[in-house]
Amino acid sequence: MRRAWPLRALLTANAISIGGTAMTLLALPWFVLVTTGSAARTGIVAACETIPLVLAAGLSGPFIDRIGARRAAVLSDVLSAVGIALVPLLHDSVGLHFWQLCILVGLVGLVRAPGDTARHVLLPGLVTLAQMPTERATSAYDGVSRGARMLGAPLAGALIAVLGPAHVLLLDAATFLLSAALMAAALPAVPVERVSQHDGYARQLREGLQGLRADRLLLGITTMVMLTNLLDAAMASVLLPVYSRDVLDSSVALGAMFGVFGLGALVGTVLYGIVGPRLPRWPVFTVAFLVGGAPRFGVVASDPPYELLLVTLLVCGLACGCLNPILTAVSLERVPPALRSRVYGVSAAGAEAGMPLGALLAGLSVQSLGLRTALLIAGGVYLAVTLSPLVWRSVWRQMDATRGGLATGDVVVPDLQGAEQR
Repeated sequence: MRRAWPLRALLTANAISIGGTAMTLLALPWFVLVTTGSAARTGIVAACETIPLVLAAGLSGPFIDRIGARRAAVLSDVLSAVGIALVPLLHDSVGLHFWQLCILVGLVGLVRAPGDTARHVLLPGLVTLAQMPTERATSAYDGVSRGARMLGAPLAGALIAVLGPAHVLLLDAATFLLSAALMAAALPAVPVERVSQHDGYARQLREGLQGLRADRLLLGITTMVMLTNLLDAAMASVLLPVYSRDVLDSSVALGAMFGVFGLGALVGTVLYGIVGPRLPRWPVFTVAFLVGGAPRFGVVASDPPYELLLVTLLVCGLACGCLNPILTAVSLERVPPALRSRVYGVSAAGAEAGMPLGALLAGLSVQSLGLRTALLIAGGVYLAVTLSPLVWRSVWRQMDATRGGLATGDVVVPDLQGAEQR
């Protein structure tokens, strides 16, 4: 029981922080829409946050190695709290210009990324300490995160209606501080991997990039997730908020949609944690992405009855629930401890690289083409991307090649050329 406490503390801190971030995910675009009335500006604000997020994720690996993953996670949460709290404080006191809002959300993205990577780096050691199967641990990690999003989104929708979007951001700042305090109190005794610091910062970054490029499966995962994250960012930061404002005329309805999707994802994650260790990963991953991805866009574009829309989001969330546990398990098994912070940082930067572009394109598409056309285009591209595991099956089937333990030595580089020939 005591061996599992550090892992539980990390899961709890992650859930608290993500719950607050889920509220901001709704409150920030709603704030921009209310104060400017512009879908394009909403996309610009989302891009201003995600561009520094991507850059910091890619550059943070050696930084985490130097100060330690626990310290990086705590520092990141504290600075994120300060940055996000300044938005409502300035808005309610001296006023907040649009360019100032862009700078503030950019700073929040910049300091948040190292914390996300650091928590991921802490996970393997805590899983080993807790003596828990990899799939079960990654399902728990993703499950509590999805549960936090499930609760945070509808709560945000209701609070936006009562308090206004600016004040909901203060709650997010409080969750960052609470997460930082929990990690600082509960994780000091967790051993941190000692990584040589004799190499220069640039060389350590290159090692992370080389570690990712050396493994075609991890590179394929990063590329695919980059494209789907681009489209998911378009949906979450612009398309759904605009649909909720223009069609449903309700922030509560927006929160409910995010919450229902989160509920489905949570159930899917829990179910995968139970049966996932006995299932082949590649078929589950492929089917789940096809079911959980493109259909959302088509259904929203058809402007269905609200109840049908909620059912669709529930089913899509259920399918998506097993994706992150599979991807996290694969990365834990294939990346050795000495390279985790660097490879995870580069991989996270790659996976998030499309998000600023997705938000910008969504805002411009809605302004110039209309909401329905933007949704249909995004859904068509999403379908094409999620067919890739069926097109390059020899690479994606390597998801099961290293199953059964965490990486401890060199990066696992399977003989994919031989696999293709067979």
